[in-house]
Amino acid sequence: MSGGQVASSSLPLADELAGVFARMSGLLLSEETVETALGVLSALAQETVPNSTGAGVSLIDRRRRRSSGSTDPRVQAADGLQYEYDEGPCLAAATDRVFVRVDDLAGDRRWPRWTAAALDLGLRSAMSAPLIAGDRPLGAIKVYADEAHAFDEHSGQLLTLFSAQAAILVANLQHQERAQRLSGGMREAFRTRDLVCTAKGVLMGRHAVDEATAFGMLLSRGQESGTSVAQAARAVVDSAVRRRR
Repeated sequence: MSGGQVASSSLPLADELAGVFARMSGLLLSEETVETALGVLSALAQETVPNSTGAGVSLIDRRRRRSSGSTDPRVQAADGLQYEYDEGPCLAAATDRVFVRVDDLAGDRRWPRWTAAALDLGLRSAMSAPLIAGDRPLGAIKVYADEAHAFDEHSGQLLTLFSAQAAILVANLQHQERAQRLSGGMREAFRTRDLVCTAKGVLMGRHAVDEATAFGMLLSRGQESGTSVAQAARAVVDSAVRRRR
C-alpha cells in the first residue's frame, strides 16, 4: 500500500469520501441522462476503491435486471452471466440486502457456474453492496479486480458507505426520469386533445353538425382507416390546411 493510501485510510470514512460525495451530488445538478450519470457513478466507485479494475451498477426490480454505466466490458459480461445463471455476488447483495465480498473467485463455491465463467474473463476478486433508498431496494453496485485478495475490510467499508450515498442519487435520478416521461406524456396528451378539438371544429363547420356528431365522425374515420382518433384528426386538419391554399 502506498503512503497516500495509508494516509487516506487513517481518516474517518465520511471525511475520506467527502469529495466523492460532493462530485456525486453534482450529478443531480447536471443535464446528463440517467445512463451517463450512472456511468460517472461507476467510475467514481472504481476510483474510490483501491485496486479495483472495473465497476458498475445493477438496477433490479420485479420486471427486469439490467446493468448500467459499466466501466469495463468485462463488468457487463460478468453481470450478464449473473442474470443468465441467476446467481452471483451482485444478485446476492441486491436480493439479500447484504454486503458481499469474494476474496478469490478460484476458491469460492457459493456460485459455481458464475464463478467459473468470471474466472475465464480474468476476474479474481469482487465486492457488491446493495443500493437501498429508504426501504426500497434498487439493485447493487459492484467492483471487480484482476488479482485475488485485492480488497480488504477497509475496501468493504468504503464501498458500503459509497453505496448508501449512491442509492440516494439513483433514487433521485429515477424520480427525475419518471417525471420527465410523465411530463412528456402529458404534453402529448394536451397536443392530442387540441388536435381533436380542432378537427371537430373543422367537421362541425364543414358538415353543419354538432360537436358530438363531429366526434362520432372522427371515430368512424379512424375505424375505417384502422388508425387512432388522433391520426384521423390529423388527417382532417391537414385536409383543411390544404383547402385554404
